[in-house]
Amino acid sequence: MEGKSSFPITTWALDDRPREKLLLKGKTALSDAELIAILIGSGNRQESAVELSKRILADFHNNLNELGKQSVETLTSYKGIGEAKAISIVAAMELGRRRRFEAALERKVITSSASVFELMQPIIGDLDHEEFWVVYLNNSNKVIQQTQLSKGGITGTLVDVRLLFKMVLQVGAVAIILVHNHPSGTLKASQADKQLTEKLKLAGQSLDIKVLDHVIVTQKAYFSFADNGIL
Repeated sequence: MEGKSSFPITTWALDDRPREKLLLKGKTALSDAELIAILIGSGNRQESAVELSKRILADFHNNLNELGKQSVETLTSYKGIGEAKAISIVAAMELGRRRRFEAALERKVITSSASVFELMQPIIGDLDHEEFWVVYLNNSNKVIQQTQLSKGGITGTLVDVRLLFKMVLQVGAVAIILVHNHPSGTLKASQADKQLTEKLKLAGQSLDIKVLDHVIVTQKAYFSFADNGIL
């Protein structure tokens, strides 16, 4: 086993590859299926652990939240998943749920446009392309989560309004803050920026969802629609 790492990954047993990949490339390099494959260790005679994990995930719409709701009995209905493997999956999903809960207790409170910049600059401030993000807030202005909605520029990539407000309802947000970056460093709202903001503001009104701000982020500074009275 000591010399195993000297062989190319293609020579490793299929069930060993996710573990080796984690060691070589880090945990974030693995797909959901590969992480689950590590939990179950092996597949069945027809499928590797990764293939079996992909099939299980597909049955739950590739949604970890849906997988986390499944019982040991449901998981053991899959060939190659015995009680011990099913328990490992259930336990891992529960740990993930508890971790999310603990993170929720430490949610950042948005008190100003400056706090939006502090939250989002490390994520999009240094990018060489434009991304559009939404920050979802609860009724205490605490961040529930932040999600990328599009990539490539507001003019080049249409923002899916339905997808945005679907997510708002799913996470239970009562307000949102729109954020995108300007890789050029220009702190000026374009006409497209203004039109999109107004469109989302009007859409939110029908659902009683407030659009509190739209913040343009650059590497070192930001522009707030709310602060400049154009929201």
